[in-house]
Amino acid sequence: MNRTSALTIAVAATALVLAGCSGSTEPAAAPTTTPSSSSTITTTEAPAPRPALDLSRFGALPPVPQPTTDTVSCSYPAESPAAKEVDAPATDNIDVFGNVDVTLSTNQGPIGITLDRTQAPCTVNSVVGLVQQGYFDGSPCHRLTTSPGLEVLQCGDPSGSGRGGPGYTFANEYPTTAYTDDPAQAENPVVYPRGTLAMANAGPDTNGSQFFLVYADSVLPPQYTVFGTISDAGLQTLDAIAAGGVTGGSEDGAPANPVIVESAA
Repeated sequence: MNRTSALTIAVAATALVLAGCSGSTEPAAAPTTTPSSSSTITTTEAPAPRPALDLSRFGALPPVPQPTTDTVSCSYPAESPAAKEVDAPATDNIDVFGNVDVTLSTNQGPIGITLDRTQAPCTVNSVVGLVQQGYFDGSPCHRLTTSPGLEVLQCGDPSGSGRGGPGYTFANEYPTTAYTDDPAQAENPVVYPRGTLAMANAGPDTNGSQFFLVYADSVLPPQYTVFGTISDAGLQTLDAIAAGGVTGGSEDGAPANPVIVESAA
């Protein structure tokens, strides 16, 4: 399953996360040839810095809709193959209140995350089940993006291909569900702030196991389920990973310093 500004950046950002599970790395800038008085010298020029994105042009994530019940039912239809065999989560009497703290212990340092059931009870239910079954243990974070308007680290595929999932899918939750009365608004890009934890997908209601960690404010349509936040210490780890850049010097691809989730608990 393929998971993966100005408005142009926002559209590009959408494509990156949606289709970003190919695991491909864009090539670095080609070297240029500069003549001199005595010889021809080949040099590699550093790409010009990208201008910062004016985030004031985009809206904020909407308020989280408050639950009207203490529990919900969830659906996790099967989709094969699974990148790593696990049992699908329970579907009935899923809590909609409370947080779950998880630490992603990586070879680059710990990343603490807090899962919020109220934002996305079915998503948290799935992620907790995957954590408990060791699904994420030993898995790579296969994708880093460093372009203005999309600065995230994407993880959650044990195969490392960017196409892997747990063998089931589930529907979008917040913020998509905040636009039930006006679905067209759910296509307008908003700012996913630094510290946001969200699901990657290949289109509406195709969530599986891949997620992304936002280390700098990023612009996306509200079609990516937000299900928690990243700790301050976790953001420091992400900053260090981002500072290492992308393999080949591009803005999108495998982290130059490989990131492995050694365990999640």
